[in-house]
Amino acid sequence: MSRDRGPRRLRSLDRSARIATSVTALSLTASGCMVVHGEREVLPAATRAEAAKALQQFTNAYNKADKEYDSSLDADFVTGALEDIDRARLKAGAANNPDGNPAHTPLKLTDAKYTIPKKAGWPRWFVADAAGNKGGTLRWLLVFTRGGLAEPWEVAYLTLVPPGKVPEFKKDADGFAEPVPVNSTELAVAPGDLSKSYASYLKAGGETFADGVNTDQWRAAREENERRPGMVTQYIDEPLTSGDYAPLALRTADGGALVFFTTHHYEKRTAAPGTSVPAPNKDVLALTTGEIKQSLTMQFVSNEVALDPAKGSGDQAVAVLSRIQGMTSAQGE
Repeated sequence: MSRDRGPRRLRSLDRSARIATSVTALSLTASGCMVVHGEREVLPAATRAEAAKALQQFTNAYNKADKEYDSSLDADFVTGALEDIDRARLKAGAANNPDGNPAHTPLKLTDAKYTIPKKAGWPRWFVADAAGNKGGTLRWLLVFTRGGLAEPWEVAYLTLVPPGKVPEFKKDADGFAEPVPVNSTELAVAPGDLSKSYASYLKAGGETFADGVNTDQWRAAREENERRPGMVTQYIDEPLTSGDYAPLALRTADGGALVFFTTHHYEKRTAAPGTSVPAPNKDVLALTTGEIKQSLTMQFVSNEVALDPAKGSGDQAVAVLSRIQGMTSAQGE
C-alpha cells in the first residue's frame, strides 16, 4: 500500500528551491575578495541561544494548539513524522471537543541540553534533550530542522527516552557534535537503510535489531492479534525516508550513532462473514472515512530513535530506544 504525498512533495520542492538560492557570505583574504558559499561551509547548525529560543517557540505553539485543538497554531513549528502525528491528534480532538481541549495541561520542558552538529549545507538540525512535566521521568528528545535562514526551526522527530539511555556524543573542542551521513558504511546499518530494515524486520524478524518492547515484543503482540475469534488483522509496514522524513544521525562517543528515522504502517481488521468490525473509539472514528462494516484499515506514522553500533564493534544489533506512533487516517468498508 502507498499513499499520495503530493502536498508534502510540493513543500519539499519549494524548500529545495529556497535552499538553492541561499545567500552567500563574503570574506576577505590576503589575495583580495573571495566569495565563500554558505551552503559549502562547515558551520554549527545553531548557537545554543538560538536552540533555546527554538525550543521555547515550539513549546509555546504546541501548547496553544493543544489547548484549542487547532493544528494551524503550531503548523509553522512541526514537520515530518511529528507533523503527521500531531495534526491527526488535533483533528480528532477538535471533532470530539469543538470548544477546545478540556484536559489541557501546558507542556513544560526544563533541564534542556542541546547537541548541535557542525555541517555544510541545508537542512541544518540539532537535538534538544529535556525533562518534561508529562511522561514521568522520561526525557524528551526533539530534533529541530531548518531548510534555510528564512525558515523557522521545526520539530521533525519527538521521542521519549528513559534517563541514562541517551548516549554520550562525539564532540569537537568547541563542544559541537558530528553528523553521520545517511549512506555511512561505518555502522552496522547505514542510517538511510534503517527505515527499510525495520519494516522488513517487523514482517519477517531476523537479527538486525536487538530484543525489546519495540522489536520482538511488538512482533509477538501483533502475531497474537492476527487471528482472533471472528476477526483477522493484517499488518503492512513501509519505509518512509524522503524529504521531511529523512533520517538524521549523530556520532556517539563509542563510534556508533544515534539515528532518528520514520516508518509507515497499515493495520487492516476484517470481520468474519456474518459479523462486523467492533466499533473503535471516538478518536479513531473522527479520523475515519467510509462506513465500517466488514473491515477497517488504519494508517499510522511512527518515528523511532535507535542506537546503531559501529561496524565490527562487538554486538551488531541495532537497539530501538523509543518509538512514538500515531494514527493519521482510517477507511471503513
